[in-house]
Amino acid sequence: MKKTTTLMVVAAFFLPLLGIAQDQNVIDNMIKEAKENSQLKELAYELLDKNGPRLVGTPQMKNAHDWAVNKYTDWGIEARNEQWGEWQGWERGITHVDLIEPRVKTLEAMQLAWSPNMKKAVTAEVTMIPDVADKAAFEAWLPNVKGKFVLIDPAQPTGRPDYNWEKFGTEASIEKMQAERRELLGEWNNRIRSTGYNSRELPAVLEEAGAAGILISNWSRGFGVNKIFGARTKSIPTIDIGLEDYGTLFRMVEHDDKPTIRVEATSKDLGKVPTFNTIAEIKGTEKPDEYIILSAHFDSWDGGTGATDNGTGTLVMMEAMRILKKFYPNPKRTILVGLWGSEEQGLNGSSSFVQDNPEVVDGLQALFNQDNGTGRVVRLSGQGFLHAYEFLQRWMEPVPREIKGEIETTFPGTPGGGGSDYASFVAAGAPGFSLSSLSWDYFSYTWHTNRDTYDKIVFDDVQSNVILTAILTYMASEDPETFPRDRAVLPLNPRTGELREWPSPRNPNRNGGN
Repeated sequence: MKKTTTLMVVAAFFLPLLGIAQDQNVIDNMIKEAKENSQLKELAYELLDKNGPRLVGTPQMKNAHDWAVNKYTDWGIEARNEQWGEWQGWERGITHVDLIEPRVKTLEAMQLAWSPNMKKAVTAEVTMIPDVADKAAFEAWLPNVKGKFVLIDPAQPTGRPDYNWEKFGTEASIEKMQAERRELLGEWNNRIRSTGYNSRELPAVLEEAGAAGILISNWSRGFGVNKIFGARTKSIPTIDIGLEDYGTLFRMVEHDDKPTIRVEATSKDLGKVPTFNTIAEIKGTEKPDEYIILSAHFDSWDGGTGATDNGTGTLVMMEAMRILKKFYPNPKRTILVGLWGSEEQGLNGSSSFVQDNPEVVDGLQALFNQDNGTGRVVRLSGQGFLHAYEFLQRWMEPVPREIKGEIETTFPGTPGGGGSDYASFVAAGAPGFSLSSLSWDYFSYTWHTNRDTYDKIVFDDVQSNVILTAILTYMASEDPETFPRDRAVLPLNPRTGELREWPSPRNPNRNGGN
């Protein structure tokens, strides 16, 4: 059942009866500070431009943890890095790829995370997965890859995203393009299946056969944007090539023009390194064993600098904590910030915290998590808690109308089973809430891509999220009532026809990257 923000007016009427001794001066001062003395741009520069991406196991991730602790300390806030496990250490170096024959051009390219180091640059011909009848024919062809770079993805028939076609294309041309794309991708999938391996297995097979390297192109359906994940090779590089350049190589191979490229891809294997969460704390004065947590994952993929995934969520929680310390230094309940490690590999940092800190989970009044991009918050779910409507609407009452007026609320909602770190707490039965934001084409352009950089941040929206988070935290801390954990009866699963079940806690991977 959905209840929209028009119902927040009702909460305003009942607020005095519910007994929150709201200090409007505190709220007004926090709003004024967020608007007139924002630290967001400087924090963003230091975190994103100066430090860079925060891939788990990299020196940049550890540097960011130390930076955050120092920043909190400068603000007079106690902070620490808590180790929760180990990960395979790795540091990105140079990726440089040049087309040498049949013409010369420097290509847009990036090695995948954890790609092995090349001891020297290699110049070699490019080939592609062949169109064969079956696995036996593929095995017979396989020696041909020795010493060559191998294309394992199809070339896209268009580099224009669908919205561009819809804006300018005729109905007939759009239908023709979509049909061509379906046909080409279907044919390529059949080509992969005929090898007897799937796309996840092929890199290791080609590596064993002596390939010089693996070339992919993981297009994200936007102009100039590819997703950058991790390599599946141990001794040869795996390199993502931009859509336009990948298509050029692909067509050259199709025309038997034997393209030759020169590849330099350096990196450092750092062995096992410790992994951390950064925890900041303002101790509660009346109920120190009850907690509000400001939550964001600190790690990122490293195709860009992790600006919107999840630099912006991190900035929201750090700036909100700075403002709370300045105008609400003696909270009723303890306020924590959790900047979690290795969310991208399965919520490992936050689920480790849940396992290691049962007293915090048991005493949790509320957790507010922001993850999905730079946009202003527009959705808030009760996560399946029966009384979420009563509490969240009460806490949102003093939020400025221009901020809360855009938020659609769903009560009681259903518990999130994954996707971001609030789910680690919800699975343990603790009230964790996702401050879900407006898209700004997040999934196409910045989610795990080579374009997730500082310039994609919409600071006005991030500032609104700071105000929202600071007020929610203040109100949750001051509330005389403790959030009850009664669970709503969950709806039927449409796929099975059975009642949905509450998600189970995750068992974190504390020794990753092997």
